Amino acid sequence: MIQIFGVKNCNDTKKAIRFFKDRKINVQFINLKEKGISKGELKSITKKFDIEELLDREGKEFKKRNLEYYVFDTLELLMEYPLLFKTPILREKDKVTLGYCPEIWKEWIK
Repeated sequence: MIQIFGVKNCNDTKKAIRFFKDRKINVQFINLKEKGISKGELKSITKKFDIEELLDREGKEFKKRNLEYYVFDTLELLMEYPLLFKTPILREKDKVTLGYCPEIWKEWIK
């Protein structure tokens, strides 16, 4: 099962969901506005991406919180405020992508 972590109003998240829907592949969508990423899920994601790569420093949430002026623990920050993740994050077994990556996803579904 492919998991998509994101928010409904994110264009790349919408495109990721549509990519799989168009190919009649079921996905599990995890809305980060409703539920964060568990520590176990985050552990598997950070095997592929450094925790710093997951933080959306250009996003509205980061700017709204004025985080560019603070020193913080990125892991703790992301666990407390899941809207700070770059999205979408897609996970299938041990494979993970960050952002819109249709070429990689085509390989997943072969």
